[in-house]
Amino acid sequence: MFFTSAAVLVLEILAGRLLAPYVGVTLETFTAIIGTVLAGISLGAWLGGRAADRRPPTRLLGPLLIVGGLLSLAAPTIVEVFGPGLRGGEPVEIVILTALAFLLPAVVLSAVTPVVVKLQLADLARTGTVVGRFSAVGTAGAIFGTFLTGFVLLAAFPTRPVVFGVGAALVAWGLALTLRLGRLGVTVAAIAVIGTLFAGGALAVVEGPCDTETTYYCARVEVDQQRASGRVLWLDTLRHSYVDLEDPTHLEFRYMRLIADLVDTQTDPGSVDALYIGGGGFTLPRWLAAVRPGSTSTVLELDGGLVDIAVDRLGLDPDDIDEIRVGDARLTLGPLPAGGFDLIVGDAFGGISVPWHLTTREFLEEIEARLRSDGIYLMNVIDRPPNAFAQAEAATLREVFTHVAVVAPPAFLEGVAGGNFVLAASQVPLDVEALAAALEVRGAASVAIAGSEVDAWADGAQVLRDDFAPVDQLLGDR
Repeated sequence: MFFTSAAVLVLEILAGRLLAPYVGVTLETFTAIIGTVLAGISLGAWLGGRAADRRPPTRLLGPLLIVGGLLSLAAPTIVEVFGPGLRGGEPVEIVILTALAFLLPAVVLSAVTPVVVKLQLADLARTGTVVGRFSAVGTAGAIFGTFLTGFVLLAAFPTRPVVFGVGAALVAWGLALTLRLGRLGVTVAAIAVIGTLFAGGALAVVEGPCDTETTYYCARVEVDQQRASGRVLWLDTLRHSYVDLEDPTHLEFRYMRLIADLVDTQTDPGSVDALYIGGGGFTLPRWLAAVRPGSTSTVLELDGGLVDIAVDRLGLDPDDIDEIRVGDARLTLGPLPAGGFDLIVGDAFGGISVPWHLTTREFLEEIEARLRSDGIYLMNVIDRPPNAFAQAEAATLREVFTHVAVVAPPAFLEGVAGGNFVLAASQVPLDVEALAAALEVRGAASVAIAGSEVDAWADGAQVLRDDFAPVDQLLGDR
């Protein structure tokens, strides 16, 4: 019971990694995973109890472990087969994909609990003791599996080897238990061995979408077929960064060009001290070093694996970045000096969403404290009509900064289309005319609004706070 409960929780946590390349990492994804696995646990306990009352429990334990192990081994392949057809990221699609891969393993492995209780329940006078003890043991196993996976396995191994280890161990254990109880026939053994070999082979043959599994992401790097020196970094479902290995001044993404226009028009000429919330491909720090020699760059990046990818495959020279702090931005920001930066850029994402704790008034107050008196904060957000999140973020910025601007195509601002918005905030007036001139010279299909226009655009939007920041729910149609 301890180890089967642990296996269920290992699979539950790994499910997030396996599903992310197809449905992203959102609140809906985790809700679907938790709800589906809980449904499997509930259904397994019910069906296992009925089976234990109708058949000798000793005949059930081994086969349950074997079948549970085989279903666990099959889960990644099921995700790879059905994932491309369920990429929409809608809650129904996420639940369907989760159920296809993980419902049955949870059902079968959870059926072990009532079977073991039936075996141990020899005296009705001790019913409470027996049920309570095994309930505690199963819960302890679930806790063990959760801690082991989250703190150790995901940081040390790719997902597929972990799944294979769990599934193969369950099958082997089931075979040993069946043999011990004298119920192991040639047919059962052959099915178990062949099934394990087949499912394990599928794990090796069916390629997943990742080049690399970092601690947090399924990452891959693609060569731009239109630009030989161009590289695109994909994280899960999001085209996250673009780097030109030969030209650091090339900014492929529209939002990055908007950030460049803001830096050019809203900061004094010469070098600047910059802080980046999110590193990704390190495109902007390299651009700044090329166009503003002498500038300093401090990067806060959650995932150390992305730093390795940037160095190994995206041409980053670590010596070109003054400091890289690996860890959550709310934690790594704390020790940085007050008033230490001319420019702070917020470009951190978990899937399509900015992590909620990097959107709130409390976080923005920490950002403001680290800007010099004339410093500027630039934030990239993605939203779709009705653009409730982008408006809420603008309203939240207005709570902390005196001057706020929003830069986006007119259709975005009018709520008929969506994509990347760039928000700018400062305690000193923003030169909107200079920005508009720069956008016009470059032929950018974006406009800037500020002052009363931002107030009107974000009118009625909620201010995001640490105790209430429903970012995923505010995001428009995806």
